[in-house]
Amino acid sequence: MRFDAKSAIVGGGATAVVLVGLMYAFSAWTQPSPLYGPEKGFGKGAASEPRVAPRGSSVTLTPTQMGGVKVVSAQQFEFANQREAVGNIDFNQDRSVQVFTSYQGKVRNVFVRIGDDVTKGAPLFDIDSPDLVQAESTLISAAGTRKLTSRALERAHQLFEIQGIAQKDLDQAVSDQQAAEAAYKAARDAVAIFGKSQAEMDRIIEQRRTDSILTVVSPIAGRVTARNAQPGLLVQPGNAPAPVTVSDISTVWMQAFVTESDSPLLHVGQPVKVHAMAYPGREFSGAITAMGASIDPTTHRLMVRSEVKDPKHELRPGMITAFDIRTGDPERSAAIAADGVVREGDGTMTVWITKDKRHFERRVVTIGQTQDGLVQILSGLAPGELVASEGALFLSNAAALAAQ
Repeated sequence: MRFDAKSAIVGGGATAVVLVGLMYAFSAWTQPSPLYGPEKGFGKGAASEPRVAPRGSSVTLTPTQMGGVKVVSAQQFEFANQREAVGNIDFNQDRSVQVFTSYQGKVRNVFVRIGDDVTKGAPLFDIDSPDLVQAESTLISAAGTRKLTSRALERAHQLFEIQGIAQKDLDQAVSDQQAAEAAYKAARDAVAIFGKSQAEMDRIIEQRRTDSILTVVSPIAGRVTARNAQPGLLVQPGNAPAPVTVSDISTVWMQAFVTESDSPLLHVGQPVKVHAMAYPGREFSGAITAMGASIDPTTHRLMVRSEVKDPKHELRPGMITAFDIRTGDPERSAAIAADGVVREGDGTMTVWITKDKRHFERRVVTIGQTQDGLVQILSGLAPGELVASEGALFLSNAAALAAQ
């Protein structure tokens, strides 16, 4: 085969051109693509424009990208010095009554259901009571004896005036009548314990007929919160569960568990503001009425009980609630919206500040409490500085991508 130098030179040149082209294509393919191009919804953008400063500490946005970031001045806000705790609602047990019968008997009728509102003295249920029958029988007997001794005493006085009996016989008649009177009064008191009125007792004596029905009434005004009585049930005084429970629901309890470190700041009588998950934006007023005697060794929390006013009966036992309690004077601090604070991967909290609303610098801050949608900035930001309040997460992500 004949070697042609000219052909070799031409062939080598073509190969070199191909190699240079491949290297250029590979270099272009490996270059970083525009950080936010049309596919991200931030306009076309050019890859040659500087977007992110080295090391991810600053970000420069194009005018198009600025549409996704809102810049405001950090404001000075008065934060209440308060503590928060989560708890739940319960009935006010100090104003709840378990209604038992005074004597045993069998339930005949139940007049209420759970959730019914009752007034003081309203009938709850009635029972057949053999003890009531015995007390009424004793009353009828005592009334008869009293009537008999009263007549005997009247005749004794008449006989004594005509010297028909001796003084000792008159004295005996007086004594008998006084004993009968005392027994009669005691019998009426015994029947009154069952709830019988004076008129009802007079009718029993007059008709000489017992009534075994004992009606149990509500001792307070409130709502029926539990009912265990059913017709035919034999009930005993004091045997749990109570046939009916009535609770005054004008106030309820909120029971919360506060951290051990916050416990020295709380005391009985402090006012609290309660927020219920079921009523967003609503606030209920109350006060601390009791605190636990010891710290739970497992959770290191203290039970705090508050009495909360609920005039419209909106709070129900079991509802999840939170309370705010003031523990000191308000604090004036720099504040920004919650969207302006970013939690970084290492746990630090940062904000993005700017002077020209285009170049943004990352700054680490120390935050405090959150109130009315604003985050308290304890250090790292001064009132009046320009800061990204919306789009801070976008800036943080841009910096993170640039740093890779």
